[in-house]
Amino acid sequence: MSLTPGYKFETISLLPAPWAETSRDYIESREGLTVNNSAQYCSVVKTGIGKLKLILGGEVDALWDTKPPDPSSPINWVELKTAATPLSDRDMLKYERKLLKFWIQSFLLGVPKLIVGFRSKEGVLQSLEELDTAQIPRLVKTKGKSSWDGNVCINFTAAFLEWLSATIIEDGGIWRIRKREKVPVVEVFKVGESGYGNILLKEFVEWRSREGEDAQ
Repeated sequence: MSLTPGYKFETISLLPAPWAETSRDYIESREGLTVNNSAQYCSVVKTGIGKLKLILGGEVDALWDTKPPDPSSPINWVELKTAATPLSDRDMLKYERKLLKFWIQSFLLGVPKLIVGFRSKEGVLQSLEELDTAQIPRLVKTKGKSSWDGNVCINFTAAFLEWLSATIIEDGGIWRIRKREKVPVVEVFKVGESGYGNILLKEFVEWRSREGEDAQ
């Protein structure tokens, strides 16, 4: 299935401003709008998994209401997802595994709510489901096929990150983590002595360097 249904779902579900500030013409014409997948928010969070502290950043679809005036207050992010309407036990298991991806993405970025749009094979929206991110593991365990366990996922991630931290003890360099399909081994190896692996833009690195010099 193409990614287009997901982007279209976002287009017809979201507004560029609060409801009261958006014209009726815009609200009623959303179905005919051209899909734009470049408009997005970015959530940056400081968190911990196991013994390690992390700073994570990722794309988030929308706000449920508005950003709080206090920057330290939690933001009511909302993530929009689409899935095929489950028609069999096999479909339900497939959706449940998809829920794992939905949950871990939103959980790590501090997104409290997801809205899933269920579509037909032709891509027609058929129903909506609103999910509390924190309750998804319990939902899978008590009402689904129990194909995954949130605690197992978190514990595995914590153990992997601790192992990774103990494995990469050098300062600097570019490292690659690789897991080959159907091979029960995770490989970690160095691919460069310096640089940022084309992850950070040159302009960002220069800006950070200037900030550091100014701070001194």
